[in-house]
Parts: sequence; C-alpha cells; structure tokens
Amino acid sequence: MRGLRIAIVAAAIVAAVVPLPPALIERWYSRGAYAALQPVVTTMSNVFPVALLDVAIAAWLVIAIAGFVWRVRTTGFGRSIRALPFSIVFAAAVVYVWFLLFWGLNYRRVPLEDKLAYDAARISPVQALTVGRMAVDQLNALAPQSRPAANDDDVLADALRDVERVLGASAHVLVAPPKRSLLTWYFRKAAIDGMTNPFFLEIIVTPDLLPFERPHTLAHEWAHLAGYADESEANFVAWLACLRGSAAARYSGWLSAYLHLSAVLPRDDRKALGSALSPAVLADLEAIRLRLSRASPRVSTAARGAYDTYLRANRVEDGIASYGAVVRLMLGTSFGDDWTPRLRPQP
Repeated sequence: MRGLRIAIVAAAIVAAVVPLPPALIERWYSRGAYAALQPVVTTMSNVFPVALLDVAIAAWLVIAIAGFVWRVRTTGFGRSIRALPFSIVFAAAVVYVWFLLFWGLNYRRVPLEDKLAYDAARISPVQALTVGRMAVDQLNALAPQSRPAANDDDVLADALRDVERVLGASAHVLVAPPKRSLLTWYFRKAAIDGMTNPFFLEIIVTPDLLPFERPHTLAHEWAHLAGYADESEANFVAWLACLRGSAAARYSGWLSAYLHLSAVLPRDDRKALGSALSPAVLADLEAIRLRLSRASPRVSTAARGAYDTYLRANRVEDGIASYGAVVRLMLGTSFGDDWTPRLRPQP
C-alpha cells in the first residue's frame, strides 16, 4: 500500500509539471475520453437533488478524522503525528489526479483562439465601442422581454449544443440542473455566481442571481461541463449560446457583453454608452450592483486571490483576469450571419 501511495504522489507530480501537446489533449481527452465520460458522470450526479460536492466534503472530513483516531489508537500519537504530512500529501495527490482525469485536463486543450478565424489586429478601442453600441441597442430592444419563461432552459441547452456543433464538437454536453449548496453563504459573501464541480460534473448556482443574470451564468457553467475550462472561453461560448436562445437569454448574454466591454473602454466612451441605455436596463444594472454590494470585501478579495492562484496553477496565465479576456474573443473573431463564428482553416 505504501508503494501504491508513493506511485500516486509521483504520478500527480509528473502530471503537474510535464507539459503535454495541446493537440494531443484536444484529440484524446477533450474530444475523446472526457466527451465520453461527461454524460455518464453527469447522469449519475443528476440523480441526486443535493450537491455532491457538499457530500464529498462532509465525507472527507469524517474519514480524515476517523482515520487519524484509528491510527492514534493502533500506532500511538507520536507516530500518527509523524505520518500526518505524508497522509496530507497523498490525499492532495489523489484529489489532484481525480481532478485532472475527470475535468482538469481541459485547461490544456487547444485554445479557442487557435481554432477560430481569430486575428488580434481586429481588437481596438474603436471596435470595442462599435460592439458596445450593438450591445446597447440589443439591450434596449430586449428589455421588455428580459424575464425568462418556463421552457427557456431547454431552449438554452439546445442553443449550447448548436454552438458546440459550430465549434467542431462531435459529441455534445449533457446539461445539469443547477443545484444549491451549503456553500451558498460563502458564494454570497465572495460574490460568486456559480461553479462547476470538477469531481462529479455538476453545477452549483447561487439562488441570489437575478432572473436576467441567470441564463448567462447557467450557460457559462454548462460551457464548463462541455469542456471549456478557461473562463474567457466559457464566457464566449455562453454568450454565443445566449444569442441563439430565447429573448430573455439574448438579453442576459448582451448584458454580460456590455459589462465586459464597458470595463475595458475609456471613461468617456463608457459614459456615452451608459447614457444611451434605457431606464429599464439601467434599473437592472443597479439591481446587479446592489446584489454584489452585499458581498464582504474581505471574503471576496480572499476568494479572488485564491481563485487567481488556482487558475495560474492550471496554466491560465491571465489568472482571474481571464474572465474579462472574453472581450478579446468577441472582438478578434470573424463572424458570419447571426454571430456564427468562423473557424480557422485546418491544414
């Protein structure tokens, strides 16, 4: 057993430091093993109405405490304390290998920028302002229809699968219903809208989301389930899915686009865009601001720091800033009709 534990720790270290060709990950993992695994795991997690992440955390705590108590009784307190560091390293290795095999290797797949007809030369303040004006026009027109209807989630799921097809996927994601979690209090304090559980391939969405925020957040988490681990790519895929969804989803998608675009524009351009928004859209933006104002600055800052570290550890160079990097994909990609992204010709 000790030999097996050492082998698992060694495997985790190798997996963490040895680079693998993105094309290999894309072909054999993201579009191969993961595409086959995701529907199976999500089907099983969908059976449970509770978040399996909560169950796993509770089970891990019970097992860890019971195991330590048993070790103390059988080998003594001193030997148990000396063995504790390796036990922690082994547990971390198991969790890391599980994370990589079930979802995390998607961080190392071929970036969307290399698949799309993408040209960084298209990115400019002028182009950002042009798309920002489009967002304002769409928001003003869609505001009266911004509240979701009963079947909008099904329409959004179909829209996401259509985006996957456009992007070249041969298999499609099995979507998961959003679950609540015992961590909701933490999400609220940290201003976290949702997360994808990489171990059981389920999604958790905070119940505090406003109705017009929910479609884009849901599509974002589903994009993660579809294997788009990078935050900018998940945001981009979610935006494209929303534009193919119901009127409420389109409003949610353009609202997210507006927020990202206005964040990178000069102050005068940002003010000009804001002044063109209708009172209904402005009221929704104020409602979002009020919701986020209930977060704890200390908790949210700590959460952002921890998540930034997590992303960089998974080779996302921009860290937490990758959320806003969706603007690069929006501006640098060539689109056809109905915002259908064009793909780069394959050699």
